[in-house]
Amino acid sequence: MAKLIYSFGFGRAEGGAKDVEVLGGKGAHLAEMAGLGLPVPPGLTVTADACSHYYANERRLDEELKKQIISGIALIEGETGRRFGASEKPLLLSVRSGARVSMPGMMDTVLNLGLNDETVEALAEDSKDARFAWDSYRRFIQMYGDVVMGLDHEAFEEILEDEKARRGYELDTEMAAEDWQEVVEAYKHLLDEELGAAFPQDPHAQLWGAVGAVFSSWMNARAITYRQLHNIPEHWGTAVNIQAMVFGNLGNSSATGVAFTRNPSTGEAALYGEFLVNAQGEDVVAGIRTPQSITEQARIDSGADRPSMEKLMPDVFAELRAICARLESHYRDMQDIEFTVERGRLWMLQTRAAKRSTRAAMKVAVDMVEEGLIKHEEAVSRIDPSSLDQLLHPTIDPRVNRQVIGHGLPASPGAATGAIVFTAEEAVAAAEEGRKVILLRVETSPEDIHGMHAAEAILTTRGGMTSHAAVVARGMGIPCVVGAGTMRIDIRNEQLIGTGATLKKGDVITIDGSSGQVLKGVVPMVQPELSGDFARIMKWADEMRRMTVRTNADTPADARAARAFGAEGIGLCRTEHMFFEGERIHVMREMILAESEEGRRRCLDKLLPMQRDDFAGLFCVMHGLPVTIRLLDPPLHEFLPKTDGEIAEVASAMGMEEKAMRERLDALHEFNPMLGHRGCRLAISYPEIAEMQARAIFEAAVEAARETGAPVVPEIMVPLVGLRSELDYIKARIDAVAEAVMQEASMAIDYLIGTMIELPRAALRAHVIAEAAQFFSFGTNDLTQTTFGISRDDASAFLPTYQRKGIIEHDPFISLDFDGVGELIRIAAERGRRTRNDMKLGICGEHGGDPASIHFCEEIGLDYVSCSPFRVPIARLAAAQAAIVMRAN
Repeated sequence: MAKLIYSFGFGRAEGGAKDVEVLGGKGAHLAEMAGLGLPVPPGLTVTADACSHYYANERRLDEELKKQIISGIALIEGETGRRFGASEKPLLLSVRSGARVSMPGMMDTVLNLGLNDETVEALAEDSKDARFAWDSYRRFIQMYGDVVMGLDHEAFEEILEDEKARRGYELDTEMAAEDWQEVVEAYKHLLDEELGAAFPQDPHAQLWGAVGAVFSSWMNARAITYRQLHNIPEHWGTAVNIQAMVFGNLGNSSATGVAFTRNPSTGEAALYGEFLVNAQGEDVVAGIRTPQSITEQARIDSGADRPSMEKLMPDVFAELRAICARLESHYRDMQDIEFTVERGRLWMLQTRAAKRSTRAAMKVAVDMVEEGLIKHEEAVSRIDPSSLDQLLHPTIDPRVNRQVIGHGLPASPGAATGAIVFTAEEAVAAAEEGRKVILLRVETSPEDIHGMHAAEAILTTRGGMTSHAAVVARGMGIPCVVGAGTMRIDIRNEQLIGTGATLKKGDVITIDGSSGQVLKGVVPMVQPELSGDFARIMKWADEMRRMTVRTNADTPADARAARAFGAEGIGLCRTEHMFFEGERIHVMREMILAESEEGRRRCLDKLLPMQRDDFAGLFCVMHGLPVTIRLLDPPLHEFLPKTDGEIAEVASAMGMEEKAMRERLDALHEFNPMLGHRGCRLAISYPEIAEMQARAIFEAAVEAARETGAPVVPEIMVPLVGLRSELDYIKARIDAVAEAVMQEASMAIDYLIGTMIELPRAALRAHVIAEAAQFFSFGTNDLTQTTFGISRDDASAFLPTYQRKGIIEHDPFISLDFDGVGELIRIAAERGRRTRNDMKLGICGEHGGDPASIHFCEEIGLDYVSCSPFRVPIARLAAAQAAIVMRAN
């Protein structure tokens, strides 16, 4: 069997920080600190490969692995002068997890391993402190009984509380040795009574149980959830770190604590942390005792009356501060450190790159550039692009108490407060009156678009992260919570029924789209600030990236927001969204329901000036930047009335019998509209629609060019093309309209005609389609649907199960499927450019704002990505990071 054990301690180490894939994060950095000569308790790391062996061996430890662990413990015994399981000077061990990336609190730990009825007496003799020895033993039984034997820790806590109350102790005070002895006996009796199993007295049996429990915790529910949320692959597994125990609970000259080399909330360059005197690590987590500040300044700022570590243990504090400075300089990054003080001697138990707020990450990166620790490229690479959402939207003030009445999926970040409304029409009416509202729907549909745009936020009780509500809200940059199954929307009685509250129309709630929480009432907000460190990081990123970043925008307001975030054009204008506003929906319905071309053209004549004004507004806001406009894409049924009331209203407006109206609606019904009469198929069946839109585009280009003085080069995108002949047919009509408008205006207009690649056939025949198309824009939402044969709107019913069972790692509608959908994009890009080497290539699906997908776009050489306005900074940063990686390779 391969080497599965790496040892470290007292100035020597097998491995180091570079070996994180083998040793896990904790083990690699323990080895690194030991190699630097820092005071690290000696120990050994069981590799992550052993975790794979453990699961392959039906959750049993291999005998060869046990032999290697025993040989590693012999090295620890040699370093410490103690022996594992001995009746004199016993060696006690800590057994901790250590995944490749930090997963705080997700997996299990066992401390004080090796204590039993015999070694506890030896520990008491050796330490000259029987109280400490018996307290350590009861801690070990409680932790082992919970983590390894499976008896909930609360059962032990109940015994402890009862015993302290019976003896008159406060909960946060220590008991005498003889009292701890009685607690130990009570704990052992509890295990025997509840589990029918005795607490193991054999230290080696304890060790194998603890190592197996840590491996097993890799697959516990909270660890699985954490991995899914942070995209951590299951096959990585966890390492196990076995170390000699050092004790922070050996009296008032001992302590345990956590330190950050800089403030993790603000990024301020000052030591930050807390400690507890006479305590072990779990005491900090338990929250029974209030920790004390490490630095005197922090104590003063907090108004605490208990002394800081700087005052209480000045020599140890000075050593800790020097080690923190050395580690930050060595790693060239802010560190999160765990330490123990045993009778005045400092021991380092962990260091890792510190988790920090996005604002702190920006400040630390900029400060470290100024301090000469890192270069601009590294500063840009250290910021998680997805974390910028924390800065781009208003957020709930972290200091306020939250009255949570429900929760769902955090579909679109930010927070908003408003009065409850239940229909899109109510939302629009309220916005016109200047009132702020939250739109509540069981699920949204395209017909709700005007109300969604008018609302401050959206809440649905159904749907997933790629549902209509989620996608549209992200595009609009408004907070949204979907799938709030803990709540019920009662449309009939206009009520929202949540946890401990029933609210009616007009009552005020707050939506937190970053956490998925629904709160009662008004909650104070913190507004975003995009200057200072943020602006400097983004400036550096823009200097480093190759791809341009456009936005998906349908209105001038969206376009202005996107430009403020640094968008360099519009990569997708979805013209269908323009038809739902105001009176347009009625004209649109009239046009669709007309039974002759003449009737359709009369309606289109009414829509033409509206579309022209829309496009002119976009062209003026973009002021010379490229604007890609997609012709009408969705199936016509999405615009049609659905309820009895709507059908009666439309029939009356059109002067039709309601029965005739229903017959016409039935004739337009489609069984599978996503794959039906939509996209270019509409333009071929009803070319007058495409001609109207083309005229609106070209007339708007003329108007905007005259108004701004900047040339307008519209990019007209034909959706859902699978055949070159489809594009040829529509292109001929667009060209004819362009020629007519140029003659009427006496102005030449440059324009491009291209297509959205969203069908596998289009990708495979890209070299042929490129003979007619001047650009390709990859519509990855529909390309994912048509490649997988999965409906995006229905995927939330089963994709989470697929992820939980390891069938897929990521939702392909959130992060691009590189092997399938990505391969089609790669093929289309290569074949398209083979035909037309100046072919402009971009991506405009939801994936255009996903950092992992953006890296793929850089790899295959796309010219731009396009995303919703509020994801533009994320895309700018991700594009820069992708370019840095490509240059490095």
